[in-house]
Amino acid sequence: MAARARGLALAVAAGLAAAAPAGADEAFVTNQGSDDLTVVDLDSLKPVATIPIGGKPAGIAVSPDGARAYVTSPESKVLTVVDTAARTVSRRIQLTGGPLGVAVHPSGRPVYVADWYAHRLVAVDPDAGTVTAEISVGESPSGIAPTPDGRLVLTADRDSDQVSIVDAAAARAVATVKVGTRPFGVTVSADGARAYTANVGSNDVSVIDIPAAREIARVPVGNTPYAVALAGGRAFVTDQHGDTISVFSTADLKPIARLDYGGEYPEGIAATPDGRRILVADWFSNTLSVIDAETLKRIAAVKVGDGPRAFGAFVRATPR
Repeated sequence: MAARARGLALAVAAGLAAAAPAGADEAFVTNQGSDDLTVVDLDSLKPVATIPIGGKPAGIAVSPDGARAYVTSPESKVLTVVDTAARTVSRRIQLTGGPLGVAVHPSGRPVYVADWYAHRLVAVDPDAGTVTAEISVGESPSGIAPTPDGRLVLTADRDSDQVSIVDAAAARAVATVKVGTRPFGVTVSADGARAYTANVGSNDVSVIDIPAAREIARVPVGNTPYAVALAGGRAFVTDQHGDTISVFSTADLKPIARLDYGGEYPEGIAATPDGRRILVADWFSNTLSVIDAETLKRIAAVKVGDGPRAFGAFVRATPR
């Protein structure tokens, strides 16, 4: 994925947008080609704002309170902090190495960034704009996922074929778990018991028992899986080169469907807060596809910027 990052220029620019409407869940989609962030209203299924980011943005993590979105730009080595309501860039934090995956601790801080080149997890204080810890993990970490209780943080270490489990308080890796070939995205279940990695090189998903720190199953999926979303007892997996979404049961790990849903080169994927819809960033189609999680039918394809990646937690839930 990092190899596909294009261009390095950091476009320093102000946000373009109207203020956020009250009560609407939103998707924040990073667009690598157009160097910006498209905000999609998930009620109207329309784009409502474009926020310039720069540096070929890829990773995204919306904070648990929905007030901020954190965006990594691998080519400019910047972590951009976005005020989600005002639709403006609050600050840009200069990092080093190859910032890619990003996640927020459930308490709201620190923000974790995977450094693809230096094989480490970096903890950032987003208010001070400083690095507070550097944690060695496996080679080329990409996806990051904290457990809901905030005690652990998992990284998918692509070139080590493993997941690192990091003790958040101690700021050190306490275990590694061997998985399939070249894990990229990692997703933790709502109860914190399991993790799922999309293994780009072996076309499968590893299922990890987090307390036991071991792989308990490997589920075949489509061609070049990128990331996993969970909803309604199902796992949804983007198959980049297959242009499909693989679906399997998280209870018995048996396949349910492989969706030829109409998008091209699917990458980032997430469930809406109510679990009723699945959102997919289609890199080559320049769309955000919306799939009914029950019927498995695509119900909309929302036009976004050029080259949408949306790698991470890109949905902002708002109070109803």
